[in-house]
Amino acid sequence: MNVWIDLTNSPHVLVMRPVIADLRARGHTVHVTARDFAQTLGLCERFGIECTPIGRHRGGSVPAKAWGLAARSTELARWARKHRFDVALGHGSNDVTVAAAVLRIPSATMFDYEWAAVQHQVNCRLARAVVVPDAIPPSRLNRYGAAGKVRAYPGLKEEYYLADFEPEPAVLPALGLDRTRPIAVVRTPPAVSLYHRFENDLFAAVLDRLREAQTVVLPRTAQQRAELERGGGFILPDGAVDAQSLIAYADVVVSAGGTMNREAVALGTPVYSVFEARLGAVDERLIAEGRLRRLHSPDQLELVKRVDGSAAAKRVRRDPRVLTDLLLTAREDWRKPPGRTEETARED
Repeated sequence: MNVWIDLTNSPHVLVMRPVIADLRARGHTVHVTARDFAQTLGLCERFGIECTPIGRHRGGSVPAKAWGLAARSTELARWARKHRFDVALGHGSNDVTVAAAVLRIPSATMFDYEWAAVQHQVNCRLARAVVVPDAIPPSRLNRYGAAGKVRAYPGLKEEYYLADFEPEPAVLPALGLDRTRPIAVVRTPPAVSLYHRFENDLFAAVLDRLREAQTVVLPRTAQQRAELERGGGFILPDGAVDAQSLIAYADVVVSAGGTMNREAVALGTPVYSVFEARLGAVDERLIAEGRLRRLHSPDQLELVKRVDGSAAAKRVRRDPRVLTDLLLTAREDWRKPPGRTEETARED
């Protein structure tokens, strides 16, 4: 098959990397488009994913997002028309779902946070397959038009795309970090997301608590970076960083988003969430299982050196071919590689 994959944000590169590799190993042709936003293009370069840059982020307001969706979807459709794709795949990319619908290309979408209503109203209605973690009750997705389209996978998406990951110790000296002292990694709030539109006072208090410690802060926007630089007391990497290795070696992770929290869980690193929007089913399950802690006060935060080997014992690794199989259900005539059946895919 001729497969189209679109990447619109940094985490999507990580999720789709093993899917791209698996599709090519099965003999499919894969073309990748990517939006110029956050570290998306930088991560494509780092992982050796050849891509066609198309479009950019238009801003965080509702009108700006609507204009961005219309403009980039039009650009994508114009580009894709000549390629005659058999299927289009994305993780939370409204743009590729809309463009694929215009061109009558069957599409599949992935996501793991069910309350981004505006995004899901578009993707779930237009896509043929909606691939989500089994923690999300299908009933929560019916109002988006996903009934009959949900394809659930066990565990976290991070447990699939980090299955072959081993941390690279070079990330520590590259950032001037002393491995013998506690290391904190902090991810800023998703300020441009529709579902997180307010100041996070708790996050500011956490920053104050961790200032002057060995704290690496990963800002999402240039504005956030400028604010952190003015305040001082933090390590701010230049450009794309090996965040997964950094998380694996960290003694604690604090994030106001979702992906980094779940990467820490998958890698066995203690992690606190300061996410203030409505909790999704994945986080609800992780908190209930004690694998993720919700921070209510900076005083709860513990920054102590971990025992060597404690993270490796908690890691969960899953076969990313399962994700490929589920995404390709958007095509009724897709073919599995020799020796693999739908039943073995589920067992993996």
